[in-house]
Amino acid sequence: MKFNFLRLALLFSLTCAIPAFAHHSFASQYDADAPVELAGVVTKVEWMNPHARFYIDVEDAAGKVINWNLELASPNVLSRNGWSRKSLQAGDRVRVEGSLARDGSKMANARTVMLADGTRVFARER
Repeated sequence: MKFNFLRLALLFSLTCAIPAFAHHSFASQYDADAPVELAGVVTKVEWMNPHARFYIDVEDAAGKVINWNLELASPNVLSRNGWSRKSLQAGDRVRVEGSLARDGSKMANARTVMLADGTRVFARER
């Protein structure tokens, strides 16, 4: 089999580019000028890269329960800001301050999370 530098270069560039497609910038998905404050009960926590997530049930003004998807920083950043895998558990009551998703979905990027005991945990780099 003959060495083909062009094929190797193409394979390398595709391998490096694929992860870049999966990641997004804050500004492309969230609106920093659209703050949101939510209070609810944690239903699920996903501690994974590139961003940890958690979900909370929030009751709206009409009494309807809506499940919100809240994006956090990476687990590494969260750990540096005082989080651990056990910081949030299903059933915990929390208050969240963050920025709404641009697409109008029930999703936000969390800036701070206040735990039931009053502890405020920062969810992004400070």
